[in-house]
Amino acid sequence: MKKFLTVILVITLAFLTACGGSPSATSSPVSSSVDSLSTAPGTEKIKIGLVQMMEHPSLDEIREAIFTELTAQGFDASKVDIDYQNGQGDMNTLNSIAQKFVGDEVDMIIAIATPAAQAAAAATTDIPIIFSAVTDPVDAGLVGSLEKPDRNCTGTSDAIPTEQIFTLADELTPGIETYGFLYNQGESNSVSVINDAKATLDAKGVAYIETCVITSGEVTSAAQSLIGKVDAIFCPIDNTVAYAMPNLSQIAIEAKLPVYVAADSMVNDGGLATVGVNYTQLGVQTAQMAAKVLSGTAVADVPVEVLTQYSTVANKDTAAALGIDVSNYTK
Repeated sequence: MKKFLTVILVITLAFLTACGGSPSATSSPVSSSVDSLSTAPGTEKIKIGLVQMMEHPSLDEIREAIFTELTAQGFDASKVDIDYQNGQGDMNTLNSIAQKFVGDEVDMIIAIATPAAQAAAAATTDIPIIFSAVTDPVDAGLVGSLEKPDRNCTGTSDAIPTEQIFTLADELTPGIETYGFLYNQGESNSVSVINDAKATLDAKGVAYIETCVITSGEVTSAAQSLIGKVDAIFCPIDNTVAYAMPNLSQIAIEAKLPVYVAADSMVNDGGLATVGVNYTQLGVQTAQMAAKVLSGTAVADVPVEVLTQYSTVANKDTAAALGIDVSNYTK
C-alpha cells in the first residue's frame, strides 16, 4: 500500500498552526468504550484513526472540514492525535487500514465514504465509528435505523434529492429521451442513488442505459461507449467516477452531452449541474457528532444526520461550451 502523508505529523502541524502551540509527545491511548469516551486536562491523548476512501474534491472537502471543526469543538492537538490514511479506492487497502487502527487501539475511527465505513465496521464492533458521506447507512449495513444506531456506528448521510436533479435537467436541457447512467456497481452509495433514478425515470417514461466501471481508469472508455446512444449522462455520488470527472467532462463536452451529477464538487470538476449537499457542511456536522461521542455521549444516542438543505449548482464554463443557459444558477 502506498502510504500517503504521515498524517499524524501533518495534522499535528495543522493544529499547531491554528493554535500557535508547540509540539508535545504522543502519549498512550486512553481506554476506549462505545458508550463513553472523554478526556480531561492532564489525561492521555485520544487517538483517532481517520480513513478516507480515496482523494477527490468532495471527500477532501469533508476531511478538511472535519479537521477544522474538531479544533473548533476543543479537540485540538493538545487532546488528540489523528492518524489519517487514504484507501486509494481499494477495498483491500481500506480493510488493512481499519485493521491497523484496531491494532493501534485507537479510541475512535472516522470514516469518509461508504466503503471506508464498511471496512471499519467489519474490523471492530467495539471502537466508536463516525462515518461521513454514506448515502444509505441502513443499506450499507452500518445501522439498523437512522434514529437509533444499534451498532458502534453513527454519522452523516449525503442522500440527494434525485428527482430534483432530473427536474433541473428538464429545465436546462428539455427533451432528453435517454440517459446514460455511469457508476461503479461496487459502491452501495451509487447503487442506492441509481435505484432512485430508475424509479424516477420509469415514472416519467424516460429511457436509460447503464454503464458500470470498476476503476477510475475505465471511466473514459465507458463515457465514450455512451456517445451516440444517449442524450445526457447521469452520475450518482460515485467516488470512482468523481475521481475521473475532469476526463469525463472533456469527453462529454466534445460530444455535446450534458452531464448531470450528484455532488457540487463534480460540478466544479466539469459536470453541468446538480441539486446536492454542501460537503463542507457535511464535514462540520460529522465532526460535531464525533465531538459529542468524544465527550461521553453514547453512539446509540447520536442519531444519523441527513442533510435536508440542498442547493442548485451549475458550471458556467461547461454550460457555455454546450450552449446551455444556466444564468439562473450562476453568478
